[in-house]
Amino acid sequence: MERKTFTTMIDAPREKVWDTLWGDETYKKWTSAFAPGSRVETDWRQGSRTLFLDVNGDGMISEIAEKREPEFMSFRHLGEIINGKEDTESDKVKAWAGATEDYTLTEENGGTKVSVSMDIDGEYSDFFEKTWPRALEHLKNISEGNDIE
Repeated sequence: MERKTFTTMIDAPREKVWDTLWGDETYKKWTSAFAPGSRVETDWRQGSRTLFLDVNGDGMISEIAEKREPEFMSFRHLGEIINGKEDTESDKVKAWAGATEDYTLTEENGGTKVSVSMDIDGEYSDFFEKTWPRALEHLKNISEGNDIE
């Protein structure tokens, strides 16, 4: 497991970027870089169960480990859903369970610096190296009022 950080500068207030990150419709748009039809199911409270799902309902089981609106959100990944079945116990899942994904929003030069740091299993390193920059570009465009499509 390695820790990677992806960063972008956005010409928008921190509150606007926060709302773009976690709003139902805007979340679907910026995360389309990972998988078209991506969505999240949660009540957005610290300690709450969070499901990151693709169009087929497969994805990650996580929890909100820490939330300080509008500056920081941390997710702890606990398992996965494949073909409608939750897995938090297999050896495959236990190898990465507890990994975190942290979003830090910092006001800088009249805009917002977004840093995403996450623990990545080596098997997925190339995927995230390619998709995080694209996802952050989507986030930037949406937050700045530009269309991504």
